[in-house]
Amino acid sequence: MITVVRLTQGRGRKRASDGQRPRPSHPWHALDRAALEDTLRTGPQGLTHAEVDARLRAYGPNRIEQARPTSPLTVLLHQFQSPLIYILLVATVVTIFLREYIDAGVIAAALALNASIGFVQEWQAERSVLALMRLVSPRARVIREGREREIDSQELVPGDLVLLESGSRVPADIRLIETIGLTVDESLLTGESLPVAKRSSSVAPEAPVMERANMVYAGTVVTTGRGRGYVVATGEATELGAIAAEIRREAEHETPLQRRMAHLARTLGIIVAIFALLTFVLGVALGESVTQMFLLAVAIAVAAIPEGLPVVFTITLALGVRRMAKRQAIVRLLPAVEALGSTTTI
Repeated sequence: MITVVRLTQGRGRKRASDGQRPRPSHPWHALDRAALEDTLRTGPQGLTHAEVDARLRAYGPNRIEQARPTSPLTVLLHQFQSPLIYILLVATVVTIFLREYIDAGVIAAALALNASIGFVQEWQAERSVLALMRLVSPRARVIREGREREIDSQELVPGDLVLLESGSRVPADIRLIETIGLTVDESLLTGESLPVAKRSSSVAPEAPVMERANMVYAGTVVTTGRGRGYVVATGEATELGAIAAEIRREAEHETPLQRRMAHLARTLGIIVAIFALLTFVLGVALGESVTQMFLLAVAIAVAAIPEGLPVVFTITLALGVRRMAKRQAIVRLLPAVEALGSTTTI
């Protein structure tokens, strides 16, 4: 359910305080046109400039807060956040200390290749996402004071009468009052691949978002027909804003692949440490030099580490990203490919 504020001014009605939001007795999609206009304090002539200014002060601009863009350095450092990579970094330092420069060079080259592939894929995905975010329509057609005009979509407020037509991006959450062959692509919200037919009549209060045929939501796109309706929510109060807020709150979780890689790194580290320790202890017990046995134990530990494994994983995931990109799907983090491959229902 969408929650918005009681508006600042009415047409001949008692004014409400600027801090209140319009609260209908039923969800917006369940109201008839008369109740809708009464709750929003609006009408077919649209809002006046004074009402728009008051509501803009009360609600703020029609804008969704966006997370700060990820820097290239952050994306690069992300490629080294793996227990197996940590082991390889330690192995590189140890081999340099032992003056085994060829081994150190091989391990360092594997790390560099792994980081390069991952960085290129994830940075391209970040840039693609930013480009998509810029596609949001910056303009909206509204009726204000009885006249049609085009405005910056950030200036929309609850109660504005918005005109929609084929090809236009819905600038806010809108309750439709008139439709002519209107269909909308709601895949952004519901995942439904086919356009959804819209109507202006009210629907049951308990109807879920995807069944509210008289509502259109911010970020969706009109595919055919035209219509008009009243803005009922803007900015963070929209369904899209709620999703964005949830994403910002949600911490990044490990994928099944990352958990298995971490388990592999821990298991490998324990096994290598045991073998290296046994080699050192047995060698010293048999009378070998402590220094020589230490160097041998370290050499065994380094040799047992599969420096090519992270590269193989990264290349495999990168191929998956490429295949999904060909199907117009953007994957921001490489490990997410494995999780998506196991998905059966969205």
